[in-house]
Amino acid sequence: MTESQLPSNFQIDVTRFDEFEAILAIARNVKVFDPEEIDTVDELLCEYRDKGAKVSGYHFLTCRNDGHVLGFACYGSRALTEGAFDLYWIATDKVAQGQGVGAALLRRVAQEIKALDGRLIVAETSGRTEYAPTRRFYEMHDYERAATITDFYAPGDDLVIYVQRL
Repeated sequence: MTESQLPSNFQIDVTRFDEFEAILAIARNVKVFDPEEIDTVDELLCEYRDKGAKVSGYHFLTCRNDGHVLGFACYGSRALTEGAFDLYWIATDKVAQGQGVGAALLRRVAQEIKALDGRLIVAETSGRTEYAPTRRFYEMHDYERAATITDFYAPGDDLVIYVQRL
């Protein structure tokens, strides 16, 4: 399903400041992010609000349905690289999962990064069992598993790195 195949009342656009609470609610409700990770989403949103995407380096996109936030993504340029970008966050509200929101957000992120002369997207995730659906999601959407660092986050919690070449 492409972004244009989403229902007509769905749209993906730059995140508005009035959507921050809904984004944080999604981050809390997906039940995989711990409180520190949710605090990090909040910090990045504040940087985005206070400094803008260009200065902060954090770009946010929101998928909406009639004004209701269904999902979000955050990405930014990877320091000290030429055309590499990090996909920091992507999450879909539980009520919208399975409707193509996450896939459409991934495609839109890739489009935006291409427009910024990006050539590579790096997505990092956990190797914990509860992140298995996240890893399958990346693999289903043309992300290649590039590396695993054992016990990175904590003993038994690996870092799994995915890349997509644009």
